[in-house]
Amino acid sequence: MPRSWPHYALLIVIFAALGSLLLYPIALTVQGAFFADPVAGPSGGLTLRNLAMVFENPLLIGGVFNSLRVATTTTSLALLIGVPLAVLSTKYTFPGKKVFNALVLVPMILPPFVGAIGFKAILGSQGAINSLLGTEIDFIGLSQFWGVCTVQALTLYPVIYLNTSASLANLDPALDECGENLGAGFWRRLFRITLPLIRPGIFAGATIVFIWSFTELGTPLVFEYRHVTPVQVFDGLKEVERSAQPYALVVVMLTVAVTSYIIGKAIFGRAGHAMFAKASRAAQEARLTGWRGWCATGAFTLVAMFALLPHAGVIGTALSGTGQWYRSVLPREFTLDHFNQALTSDLAAGSITMSLMLSLSAVLLALGLGLLIGYLLVRTKIKFLPVLDALSMLPLAVPGLVLAFGYVAMSLRWPFGKGNPLEALTIVGAAPNPIPFLIAAYAVRRLPYIVRATVAGLQQTSGQLEEAAMNLGASRFTAVRRVIVPLIAANLIAGGLLAFAFSMLEVSDSLILAQQERHFPITKAIFAFANRLADGPHIASAMGVWGMALLGVTLVGATVMMGKKLGAIFRA
Repeated sequence: MPRSWPHYALLIVIFAALGSLLLYPIALTVQGAFFADPVAGPSGGLTLRNLAMVFENPLLIGGVFNSLRVATTTTSLALLIGVPLAVLSTKYTFPGKKVFNALVLVPMILPPFVGAIGFKAILGSQGAINSLLGTEIDFIGLSQFWGVCTVQALTLYPVIYLNTSASLANLDPALDECGENLGAGFWRRLFRITLPLIRPGIFAGATIVFIWSFTELGTPLVFEYRHVTPVQVFDGLKEVERSAQPYALVVVMLTVAVTSYIIGKAIFGRAGHAMFAKASRAAQEARLTGWRGWCATGAFTLVAMFALLPHAGVIGTALSGTGQWYRSVLPREFTLDHFNQALTSDLAAGSITMSLMLSLSAVLLALGLGLLIGYLLVRTKIKFLPVLDALSMLPLAVPGLVLAFGYVAMSLRWPFGKGNPLEALTIVGAAPNPIPFLIAAYAVRRLPYIVRATVAGLQQTSGQLEEAAMNLGASRFTAVRRVIVPLIAANLIAGGLLAFAFSMLEVSDSLILAQQERHFPITKAIFAFANRLADGPHIASAMGVWGMALLGVTLVGATVMMGKKLGAIFRA
């Protein structure tokens, strides 16, 4: 028997897990769009009428185009912010650089839809800006589209910043120096040397931002911008057992997302230029002095001011008394009572407990699966590794809304659903129990972070250490557990922290899969409070502040452990 048979056995187990937790839900959604009865499946008869109905409905096809506009605009704004900041931060030193390197990641600690609540407090017709200017302009009402795009861009540009910074750090400075010696100026070197070489890294970050914003559900809901596909899918959940239209709409969304990715990959993501090797030495950072230095500082300051507006709005709303931040620049009355209610009210406390349980379970599942995948990718040379790598990264390319809807479809079929062995586990119905589906969804959505963190750690750890332990009598399992895992512990902890924090504040899966209050995770509870009159938005903002604190601590810890390699975790 070949020595590699344990690796192939492990590969089969991993493929089975990814097949059931990732491919099967997606396949059920696609299948449901092509049958007259989405629950009955093939017995209901094959048809293309479901898809035709989407394209015949002006509201639905308009929602697809609106979603594309939102994604394209958000990604463009994020690129205009993230790439220049990454170039400035990587190539130059300037006054306040260390502070701004920390501030640039702050937007990531606030989910976009929570930031939308803060934006409404700042830019609403009775908000702080209008009070300062003495006007009553409804900035958000005038353009809900730009409100959605701006909030998402200000939240997601750090993903592009991290990817671009990581790519620039791997760039051989000798190439730029050669261009300079041949007389090329800064802008010529930037557009002819630097950007072509880091193009795949920029595309990787832009891909995440595009798909994230294309399928973002919470922000359009908060801004009441309902003519987009994610909201239309959300509204169609009530018909999921008797209508194929939601399935068809999800398939259209998936097709558009995948097609956009393939076209972008062909145009921007291909490795058109390549270096013979990675940088053998770090580039020397040029010092910007005088007006140039202060211009760089000003650029970071301007971005930070706009990026922190939603945070300021959320914090101000959480601290203000009920109805006391109305037609005033600052709240007329401050209170900490909303923070207390955000921890002690039945809905808030129950959602925190639920999110902790779901996120911890999901992280353990993702860590176990991610460690095995990373080990096979780095330490073995068996067949089908490219397929495994692609599957493990697929959750970054598949919209979260699609996967969540797939779990809804899965809960209606064998072995779940009425009359089946696991009929107690369901998402829709009078007595739903979505907990296993939420754990699986959280784990699969964050699996790429664990895999990338594991791969980064294993690539820096010599395989000879493992072989030495085995030569001394240890089994491979013991060698990995006692030698390799401790050496890559920092990477695993960093990936696990990010997976935990983002699971705690996951939006699409939480809004779709949790239908009853007793199952609400934090984000679904925040959404429920945000739609409640009187003190609802204040409690929602207070819960958002607690979430900001959680993500802030997480990102600081992950950055300390991985440094500039943190960008690799956010790479498609």
